[in-house]
Amino acid sequence: MSLPTKEEALKILKEHVKDSYQQLHALMVASALEQIATLKNQDTTLWFVTGLLHDLDYYEYPKEHPKKSLEWFKEWGYPEDLIRAVEAHAYSRINAPKPDTMLSKYLYATDELSGLMYAYSLMRPTGFQDMAPKSVVKKLKDKRFAAKVDRTEVNE
Repeated sequence: MSLPTKEEALKILKEHVKDSYQQLHALMVASALEQIATLKNQDTTLWFVTGLLHDLDYYEYPKEHPKKSLEWFKEWGYPEDLIRAVEAHAYSRINAPKPDTMLSKYLYATDELSGLMYAYSLMRPTGFQDMAPKSVVKKLKDKRFAAKVDRTEVNE
C-alpha cells in the first residue's frame, strides 16, 4: 500500500478542502497525532497523514462524510490502518466499527479535542502559544465551554 508524503497529503488537502478553519483543524489533528506517534514509537508519517486527511471529504460531501474519503483512500491504495482509523473516527455518527487500534483511538479523541483547543485559543491573547495542558483539561471539564464538543470522544 502506498502512503503519500506529508507534502503530497497537504496538496491533496488543499485540493479538496477550501475552508480555512477545516484546513487548520486538519493540521491541528495531524500535528497532534504526529507528536503522539513519536511518543509511542509509531510511524509518524502514517499518523500525520491520517490526521491531515481524516475529514478530506467533509467540505465537498458533508452528509456522506467519511464515506467518500474511504472510497478515495481505497482507490489510491492507502494503508488499511489509515482507512480503518478514518472510518472509526465517525463511528458515533455512522454505522462504523468503534476505534480499536491505537491510531484510531487517538484520532477519535484528537478530532474533538482540537475543536475545544481552537475555541480556547480564540479567548486567549496569545492564541495557542504557551497553552498549558492543565488549562485545556480545565476547559474540557467545563461542559459550558465549547458545549458542542463531544467530551465522551475525548474521554474514551
